[in-house]
Amino acid sequence: MALRGPPEERTPAELLTFGVVNLDKPPGPSSHQVSGWLRDAVAETLTDRGVDESIDRAAHAGTLDPKVTGCLPIMLGDATRLAPVFLEGGKEYVAVLECHAPVPADAESIIAEFEEPIYQKPPRKSAVSRRLRVREIYDLDVLETDERRLLIRIRCESGTYVRKLCHDLGLALGTGAHMGHLRRTATDPFDDRTLHDAHDFLDALAFWHADDDSGPLYDVVDPAERILEGIPRVVIATNAAREVAEGAPVYAPGVLEIDDGVEQDSLVACYTPDGAAVCLGELIGDPDAEQGVVIDLERVLV
Repeated sequence: MALRGPPEERTPAELLTFGVVNLDKPPGPSSHQVSGWLRDAVAETLTDRGVDESIDRAAHAGTLDPKVTGCLPIMLGDATRLAPVFLEGGKEYVAVLECHAPVPADAESIIAEFEEPIYQKPPRKSAVSRRLRVREIYDLDVLETDERRLLIRIRCESGTYVRKLCHDLGLALGTGAHMGHLRRTATDPFDDRTLHDAHDFLDALAFWHADDDSGPLYDVVDPAERILEGIPRVVIATNAAREVAEGAPVYAPGVLEIDDGVEQDSLVACYTPDGAAVCLGELIGDPDAEQGVVIDLERVLV
């Protein structure tokens, strides 16, 4: 069973079949449409170049409505297996709160009271069950104030409905309000400092296809391991990684190194000694033990 090599040594084809693009989603298309466009462009390019690798899927991290712009990581090929990781991290948005009456003088203090776990029921058009649930608002800042508008920055738990939050803020302000423009500025571990638009991506593919210039491609596409930043890290022996590729769990003798302070039942990412991601799993045993299962597999990446 062949394992992937170090992320920094992968060929363009290997990068495109296990990579991620921190895409700046434009207004208009759905998240699903954007993912499909990138998938098809990669598949066509790989076919035209006659390489053995190909992809038949791509996925986005956290759906953005068609009108919403900003940070939409697109996972290519086998990187789609890492989609659950984005459920672990937070999200950040900048939104225009359109108030239905002049903004009260104490607006900032009222809004600050929402920096806590809040109850939310998904909207009627949501793809999830409309049951009351709790989502935490980590930070809520007023950036600018106009007569009837507030520009706010929201740092929140994954799965928070910003449109519903804006409605509730309007009720608390006593003015009524709705969400105006919305832009996602971060979805951990990605943020708007490293965004690339679809034109950047397509141009990079074209350079590689026409001139064999892969430099722009390495600028736009990150190895899929980038998604795992912030997930506790476990290094396992190469022979253990080969067993994982066949579906075996990680046993104690195969663990070479583990981050400090990782708690039982935590989600962890396993790597080969040269830094290639092997699997996601749950820490269920003592890594210092001489035998027994240490990590139960959730997603195999090789």
